[in-house]
Amino acid sequence: MSTPPCKELLLDNQLCFALYSTSLMMTKVYKPLLQELGLTYPQYLAMMVLWEGDGITVGEISNRLLTDPGSLTPLLKRLEAEGLITRTRSSKDERVVELRLTEQGRALQEKAKTVPACIIAASERSTEQLGSLKDELVSLRSSLGKAV
Repeated sequence: MSTPPCKELLLDNQLCFALYSTSLMMTKVYKPLLQELGLTYPQYLAMMVLWEGDGITVGEISNRLLTDPGSLTPLLKRLEAEGLITRTRSSKDERVVELRLTEQGRALQEKAKTVPACIIAASERSTEQLGSLKDELVSLRSSLGKAV
């Protein structure tokens, strides 16, 4: 004997599943583009933050990516091993680790410039539509952040 489905609990009615599954598809579209750069998606996000402003701390990049600094350490070590960044202890506070792009890391930015256009093309949306969607998602993220 089965119970009738509850409309409120149908998977396809859930915003969280729409966001989750869209995120999965987005990273699948990014994957081959980033493989050409030698980056994973989380590494790409970290590099974008560094391309915005070189010479930041692990804490600053952690805040920007909305993640725990401890979870970033392995990712940053890999970027350093690849020769894209350097990690050094601050001379003012040894607990603080400063991140700097290498020449190779700076050069990678030029190669990465084609990625956003590829994502726009794959989305089959205009830049304006995607901008509006992003603004809505940032607003939603902000509202949800107030609830936790």
